[in-house]
Amino acid sequence: MSERKSDISGWLVRPASWHLWALLAAVLGATTVRTTRVTRDGGMDNAIVVRAARTWLEGGSPYDDPHFLYLPGAVLAAAPQALLTPAALRVLVPLAVTACLAGGWACALLLHRVPLRSRLAALGLAGLTAGFAPFAHLILLANWTATAALALPLGLLLASRGRWAAAAVVLGTAIALKPVLVPAALLFVFAGRWRALALLIALPATASAVAALFLPDPTGFFTRTLPFLLRGDDDFVRLYEASPAAVLPRLGVPQGPAALLALLAAAAGVACAYRRWRRADAGPLRFTETAAALMLSAFLVSRPSYDHYLVIVVPLLLASLPCAGSVARSPWFWLALVPQLPGLSWPYLEPVQRRAFKDALTLCVLACTVAGHGWAGRREPGVKSSPVQAATSF
Repeated sequence: MSERKSDISGWLVRPASWHLWALLAAVLGATTVRTTRVTRDGGMDNAIVVRAARTWLEGGSPYDDPHFLYLPGAVLAAAPQALLTPAALRVLVPLAVTACLAGGWACALLLHRVPLRSRLAALGLAGLTAGFAPFAHLILLANWTATAALALPLGLLLASRGRWAAAAVVLGTAIALKPVLVPAALLFVFAGRWRALALLIALPATASAVAALFLPDPTGFFTRTLPFLLRGDDDFVRLYEASPAAVLPRLGVPQGPAALLALLAAAAGVACAYRRWRRADAGPLRFTETAAALMLSAFLVSRPSYDHYLVIVVPLLLASLPCAGSVARSPWFWLALVPQLPGLSWPYLEPVQRRAFKDALTLCVLACTVAGHGWAGRREPGVKSSPVQAATSF
């Protein structure tokens, strides 16, 4: 079995043929072009940010829109888009989102020392685009989660090479745009990188404070958005939230016990992440699995928590497939992704408003898989951890 998995690793990291690159271009291109055709201004979620920027340019408060859930820095970052025509946004925004996701995939491969010309590089990205519904959904929505999907693997790549300050800049910049990567700050705590942690905190805090000075409602994020996030009482948003804290009440569980259960699960996930980090084995899996456990734990309890948040974690784990003992080699990892197969219709879950149940199943199984893997610390004997070594032995 060990030799077989080593052979699989070797096959994955060997150079891809032009047929595989053509397949990737066709799949990724079709998804991007379709988005330009079916969206009016590049994507519904990006349109919320652009609309907030336009409101600011016209003298209003971006936080008048309850669905604008970003820090003040995002308003200034979106201002250039507010000056573009809808026709330009239809083309440029899907391309930018696709570039972020492809860049994040490339960084994840480099983190795990997988060549960018490998078969996994082509097949993995094509598989994510065609076979993992949240990936294409993120391109369609043009949600700024795409920046986090790029920043996390890039930050981990830098941290794995000892460049913690640079990693803090990358993650801090992403948090300033959208605070979804805040849980990754615990990785700096686990590593005892206090100066880098201070930089990570200071960068989005400073950017937000400076940007807030230009807004007519400088405290809008704290007086409007934060209470909205804590209450989670928007009927439209609740239909698409995947966290147990949102899904269990829809199944009849009282809100209080559901929130407590989600909080306990998140705390257990953080404990498993810390245990995984303390197992200071060499190689990139320590960074990947610890960060994935932290992010998934946060998704269990955060409000809101959408299906496309999984795109931050799943490509990062998938890129570790050639590494011996990785989570991606567990059958539970693949079983967790089954509900996200495009075109697969589940009984009683056909309406789009019930999609959150499938998303919650994927999130919970994936979180348990990563947490259990980190806690147990199993390693397969006799398998080399480097995909490059596996390729040479193939």
